[in-house]
Amino acid sequence: MDIVVSVSHGALGPLLGKLNTLLVDECARLKGVHREIRSLRSELSNMHAALHKYTSLEDPDIQVKTWTSELRELAYDIEDCIDKFMHQLGANDDQHHTSNGVKDFFGKSAKRLKTLGSRHNIAAEIEELKMRVISVRDQKNNYKLDDIFCSSSSNTNAFVDPRLAALFAEENHLVGIDSPRDELVNWLDADSRLIKHRKVLSIVGFGGLGKTTLANEVYRRVKIHFDCPAFTSVSQKPDMKKIFKDIIYHMPTKDAFLKDIDTWNEKKFIEKLRELLVDKRYLVIIDDVWSISAWKAISVVFPENGSSIIIVTTRISDVGRSCCLNGIDRNFEMEPLSEIHSRRLFCQRIFSTDEDGCPDILQEVSTDILKKCGGIPLAIISISGLLSNRPIIKEEWEKVKESIGFVLDKNQNLEGMKSILSLSYNDLPNYFKACLIYLCIFPEDYIIETNMLLRRWIAEGFVSEDCGMNLEDVAESYFCELVNRSLVQPVDIRFDSKARACRVHDIMLELITSKATEENFITLLRGQTRKTNLHGYVRRLSIQDTDNDLSSLLVNKDLSHVRSLTCFGGNMNLLPQLARFEAIRVLEFEGSMNLEQYDLENTDKLFQLKYLSLRGSDISHIPRQIAKLQNLLTLDISETFVEELPTELCLLKKLLHLFGNSLKLPDGIGNMRNLQVLTGINISNSSASTVPELGELTSLRDLKISLSDKLSKCKTKEEMLLASLCKLSSYKLQSLHIIYNSSDDLLERWFPIPCFLRLFRMSTNHFLPQLPKWIKPSLTKMAYLNINLREIKEEDMETLGDLPALLCLEIWLEPNPKKQLTVQSTGFPCLKEFLLVCGDHDGGAYLTFGKGAMPKLEKLEIPFHVLMAKSHGKGSPKGGRATEDYGHGPSASRRLQYGFNKVLASSTASNALRGKEAPKGGGLLNNVAKTTRGLYVLIPSLRWLQSREKQVQIPTILDLPSSEQMQKRSKRIIAKRVIITGVQRMTMLLTPDIVASHDLSGNP
Repeated sequence: MDIVVSVSHGALGPLLGKLNTLLVDECARLKGVHREIRSLRSELSNMHAALHKYTSLEDPDIQVKTWTSELRELAYDIEDCIDKFMHQLGANDDQHHTSNGVKDFFGKSAKRLKTLGSRHNIAAEIEELKMRVISVRDQKNNYKLDDIFCSSSSNTNAFVDPRLAALFAEENHLVGIDSPRDELVNWLDADSRLIKHRKVLSIVGFGGLGKTTLANEVYRRVKIHFDCPAFTSVSQKPDMKKIFKDIIYHMPTKDAFLKDIDTWNEKKFIEKLRELLVDKRYLVIIDDVWSISAWKAISVVFPENGSSIIIVTTRISDVGRSCCLNGIDRNFEMEPLSEIHSRRLFCQRIFSTDEDGCPDILQEVSTDILKKCGGIPLAIISISGLLSNRPIIKEEWEKVKESIGFVLDKNQNLEGMKSILSLSYNDLPNYFKACLIYLCIFPEDYIIETNMLLRRWIAEGFVSEDCGMNLEDVAESYFCELVNRSLVQPVDIRFDSKARACRVHDIMLELITSKATEENFITLLRGQTRKTNLHGYVRRLSIQDTDNDLSSLLVNKDLSHVRSLTCFGGNMNLLPQLARFEAIRVLEFEGSMNLEQYDLENTDKLFQLKYLSLRGSDISHIPRQIAKLQNLLTLDISETFVEELPTELCLLKKLLHLFGNSLKLPDGIGNMRNLQVLTGINISNSSASTVPELGELTSLRDLKISLSDKLSKCKTKEEMLLASLCKLSSYKLQSLHIIYNSSDDLLERWFPIPCFLRLFRMSTNHFLPQLPKWIKPSLTKMAYLNINLREIKEEDMETLGDLPALLCLEIWLEPNPKKQLTVQSTGFPCLKEFLLVCGDHDGGAYLTFGKGAMPKLEKLEIPFHVLMAKSHGKGSPKGGRATEDYGHGPSASRRLQYGFNKVLASSTASNALRGKEAPKGGGLLNNVAKTTRGLYVLIPSLRWLQSREKQVQIPTILDLPSSEQMQKRSKRIIAKRVIITGVQRMTMLLTPDIVASHDLSGNP
């Protein structure tokens, strides 16, 4: 049974849970109420089972859709009614607020029910709701929906798979396929006959990107070299016998081999296929794999023949990775078409020309349409097919641009695209669909912050605890799965491989907006051009453009059932009063203006509110009435003018997340024992009496505070803060971010070791005199460390290198280090990112890396100073060979075969970028020069390295030619050849003293 709010079931799952609680509660024993609640639960339970059955249909009958919609709306209304009763019974009685949920609440309110005289009101309301439920039940029977279900589920109407077109596309009609096709063909051909194991290539990407087309083009190019080529599609519900039979029919066989094939079971198919392929070189494409289990079931039929190849296409990243477990396999992530290729395909389909044949008057609108397509070939082909049937005038194209979501359901030209996109949506479990559709609340191209989104999902009731995981962990797993299925695009991947934010592709946004409208899940107001779903009750309201028409649109709407209200900026004076939104759970006013004049005093009426964000608005104070929001979990007032919180805020015992800007600690904050995240606190401006209360927040995980010189002048407050931090270190503190404008060194005295600390960051111009003593290898959870130091010693590098879980290290040094720093060969086993800044970006450091150090490094940013290199004796005026060993031998040679995949160089002094094949002699790693592509680096200061591979050997000092040699080479700076495993990007910094010392003031 679903216990979360979902798209198809609405609030029916949570509602049944609340009715069960009422039945065992003391107040339900009152005369008449218990019987009615039990009857109501029984009816709804039966209809919930029917709803499960009906929503399993891919294309339900219109009568089924109507009935399920009515039941869903009824469930919302019943839950709103019960929630209102809960509030009325417990209003103004703080002693009955508990943290044990509905059961405890009603247990403590039962005695008050008689004195409040609410029994008859409850009974009358429940009786009315029961009559509505019976009416919905009778409709189901009268319309014989079960008979309709049986006929729909047994319907065998032929379905035309839109992916078939990709198998028979003419090569001269394809655009942008040449480069990835040739890359993969070359990869497949490389040493293919010498390899003793089969290769697996997985092609991963969003639906409609052209994965099948690319796989088929590669197949056409190379199949002539194989004994047994085959192509088969899997689908979401794979029929293994059909798949195996399809593979066999593609391969050359004798009639005797196929004898009685229709009687074979799966085991027989596997045996026969392995018998057929055991001594053959085969090429098999397995198209559209949806699960790891399907891949495993299919892959067992293919023996490990040398030089054989399997190509898999899938939308799901985990599936792609699971196919490529051997070192010789490849997981290829498909990219959208470039702007040039997108326009070429667009013009080819409409104007029958590869050139840009679009009239000037249509250039702007065509650019907007192509932006919506986002480089997805299927979207470009579908929409260009729609436009080709319209007059070539700007007004008609504008109509298409503004109504893509609407015509997605209505126009046959877009039917194929909708089918492809809907496959991904339909494959989602019910609880995922609500999380995905919810994203259409945000405007097009909006960057959605991940943590904010997870908190909103929780407040909306889309997430429930599961298998010992808390709500936030479950919500994060949902998010990761949407990314894994290529349904949302991650933005800004962090050091721990988690996305800071995400966005939704424009075409997917159109699809989920269409679904949200159809299911009355979200109502969108997008100004004059787009107004959707204003029929029936409004459940979730997203206002993406406040205009003068807004008031008239909402003035007569019943807003008492709105569960979330999201406004993206604009004038708040046009918005209805908050008191009308009595059932609201989520309230977002990010970036809104005139909020001071708005109706925030009535927030106490919003008894169900769980998430309140005023971030980026012009508000400067928080009303005291906020203390009555006893269900509030998140309060975000960051980037506002609020500097002081009312003391009543501390009565919010359920509050988990409090985000501020430069807030004073309120008196009584120590009572908020459930608080987990506290950011934007100005300790220096807070009263001395509140600072010790920080140490009472036993559940605090994330803390962000700012300090100023005022703190160092008040030693008492300083000691109180230190005592609080010491207490927190023995609780659950995982993240500490300090904005440090003080010269005090209290962090050196932090004790005991914060054993749960995972992230430590300093944002300050202050430098600690030495590495704090509490930074020890016993910090087994420390993953991110950003620290300012006046000096770092050899033993400090050893200590940092022994931190077992460290993924990202940023060290900011005040002066240049005077001595050589060495990274031990066993140091930093997990480190992915390393940043070292010296002397406010202008300095340099001399580092050496032991062989095998930082084996998993992916990003490196270190200063390299030419004069410092000279002072350490690392210059080689005659171009001699460098003294360090950066990885010689056979293993290094194999790793370096491909050299640089992609190298970008930039400079503040030159736009020069040069890259060419290395000469046969001289330079670093001379022993692999013949097998490796090298690079002449024209800029001498190594600034940034980013690697795609796990093991990276990093040369830190680049030998420079003499000034005389550079003059002979037209003043071009040519460093020694640098070969680094898997390097993706290089950025250089050319400092003024380098220019002066090498006479580089002229143009290169």
